[in-house]
Amino acid sequence: MSDAQTRRVQEQFGRAAGEYVASAGHAAGDDLDTLLAWGRGRRPARVLDVATGGGHTALAFAALAREVVAFDVTEPMLGAARRFIASRGLTNVRYAAGDVAALPFRDGAFDVVTCRIAAHHFAEPAAAVREVRRVLRQAGTFLLQDILGRDDAEANAFIRELEQRRDPSHVKSYRLAEWRAFLRAAGLTVMEHATVPKLRVWDDWTGRMKMSAEARADLERFLRAAPERLRAAFDVRLTEHGVESFTDFMLLLRAERD
Repeated sequence: MSDAQTRRVQEQFGRAAGEYVASAGHAAGDDLDTLLAWGRGRRPARVLDVATGGGHTALAFAALAREVVAFDVTEPMLGAARRFIASRGLTNVRYAAGDVAALPFRDGAFDVVTCRIAAHHFAEPAAAVREVRRVLRQAGTFLLQDILGRDDAEANAFIRELEQRRDPSHVKSYRLAEWRAFLRAAGLTVMEHATVPKLRVWDDWTGRMKMSAEARADLERFLRAAPERLRAAFDVRLTEHGVESFTDFMLLLRAERD
């Protein structure tokens, strides 16, 4: 990750760590259940959770594995995850800080690597995927979840701008074909994929980033001014009092090291 992008991520998420620990959408859901089902089938001994955020994925996989490493570039977020997981009584999770493009682990160290709702912040996803492949054992498994990029170019540009106005550290959400290409180039083969809808409750979604009232008002104006076709594409729900919600999709992938 570039130095500038690292600073953006650390600034955004360092001040919002508590909100991500408390986020219901990150704590549970059909998306996490699917990743767990895929992971359970691998019977992993060691799991690496890249960009662990509030620690919910690391916590879930700690029930399956002998050891989980929760990894994040933002120290305050990693501290929040540590406190959250400790409060649940788990003792088989350890913690490490660093850049996903230069993972500080030996080759073949992990049976499973997870990365959930984070890759849209990566400056160089192809480099991150190469590192994931390196630290996986032979026939190891990469479980990825992230916001799904749209094939419709105008819809993709619209949601990208909406995301970046809310969170300047957002880089891009990738389409399935793009993820397949990144993975194939790194030596990983997609074995399964799924998409799940993700409801974004406006107050929660904007509130997690600690947006000012002025910034939230600007974001709402941008959304209301969008063409009806684009608002319909994301099932935007508006009321006379404000924005209620919108819906996008999550892409889930299970890939294996060649």
